Amino acid sequence: MFFDFLLEYLSIAIFLFIALALSIGFIAVNFAFSPKNPDPEKLSAYECGFEAFDSARSEFDVRFYLVAILFIIFDLEIAFLFPWSVSLGNIGLLGFYSMMIFLFILTIGFIYEWKKGALEWE
Repeated sequence: MFFDFLLEYLSIAIFLFIALALSIGFIAVNFAFSPKNPDPEKLSAYECGFEAFDSARSEFDVRFYLVAILFIIFDLEIAFLFPWSVSLGNIGLLGFYSMMIFLFILTIGFIYEWKKGALEWE
């Protein structure tokens, strides 16, 4: 009985082993053959505007936080709307009104972002 159980999941175990071996192999090949001489352009400040390896306690603009909150608002909305729309026929009116409350709360967050000026970047 235990052997039959293992035999049913053998294909999954082989798939996971191959995926793990390929992942480790790709990382090893990339590490072995990548150039190890970074130029000043690579070490310069990128999107956050800070110098690389600078103090972690330096202040930066609050708009970075606002953009992160904006991303979370839209990401959560999309992540919950797809499964909700598929199962709307099964969950009934309670599920519909629950999602409307959720979307209302997300809309309040979006209006807050809009009022704070997170959608306008200088």
